Amino acid sequence: MLSQVEPANRYPQCLCLSPTYELALQTGKVIEQMGKFYPELKLAYAVRGNKLERGQKISEHIVIGTPGTVLDWCSKLKFIDPKKIKVFVLDEADVMIATQGHQDQSIRIQRMLPRNCQMLLFSATFEDSVWKFAQKVVPDPNIIKLKREEETLDTIKQYYVLCNSRDEKFQALCNIYGAITIAQAMIFCHTRKTASWLAAELSKEGHQVALLSGEMVVEQRAAVIERFREGKEKVLVTTNVCARGIDVEQVSVVINFDLPVDKDGNPDNETYLHRIGRTGRFGKRGLAVNMVDSKHSMNILNRIQEHFNKKIERLDTDDLDEIEKIAN
Repeated sequence: MLSQVEPANRYPQCLCLSPTYELALQTGKVIEQMGKFYPELKLAYAVRGNKLERGQKISEHIVIGTPGTVLDWCSKLKFIDPKKIKVFVLDEADVMIATQGHQDQSIRIQRMLPRNCQMLLFSATFEDSVWKFAQKVVPDPNIIKLKREEETLDTIKQYYVLCNSRDEKFQALCNIYGAITIAQAMIFCHTRKTASWLAAELSKEGHQVALLSGEMVVEQRAAVIERFREGKEKVLVTTNVCARGIDVEQVSVVINFDLPVDKDGNPDNETYLHRIGRTGRFGKRGLAVNMVDSKHSMNILNRIQEHFNKKIERLDTDDLDEIEKIAN
């Protein structure tokens, strides 16, 4: 996008869609860093809450935003002239497609763009649904595939812990925490209720905990992630909101307090990959610990193991020496 902008033309030339407000901001930060020696380049965020005067036209060269707001800016509010867009980027395409509203909005935006507009689609996982969608949006594409996902799991050591109840899972968590020095940890829960219970329990134990969940307004979520990124809190407890794309380099441990399942209760392998991919980023070593508390969740874990063809070792959290060993 940076290389395609003509700074003399004071109107949007590149458009980037992200599935969430947080990812839009994160991408924007990267553009600002990469473009810091390009002072004439200007960037606008088309996200909820960014209110502009009706009837004005935007003069920024690059617009990053979420599908609903971008669609409004292109059609209803006419802040952007879509016919002048040269580069259209869809980030995390698989999420865009899975979220029905996003998919429709993305296609509607794409249809307003000129024929010669360059379309770029990025996704960590490409299932059949993504390919079908890609064919609609990007005719006759060049395809660049990186090596398969399991190879990226090589830098992450995966373990599971057997427990009988939520309280036992909590105890196991405290033991892990007590035995190893953790830079920062992310803990994923299935429901908001479990997440807030867990955050409260950890706080009682004296940990600095941040809680991220879907019902927060986007500004709150951004503030929580920023604090975590600055290291003000060492533990981030979250639901799936955060499984994707949030880069915090110091995360050395990811804990699945609940294993990821889809709405039918089957293993959600892609979410598993994205969750544990929050650690071991950029080739660093990371640690992923899965909490198993029933026959059902053991079955889920076995199916995840089979999918990635990677053994997940059992960890005895009552044996502190063993925990120390895995950390080194």
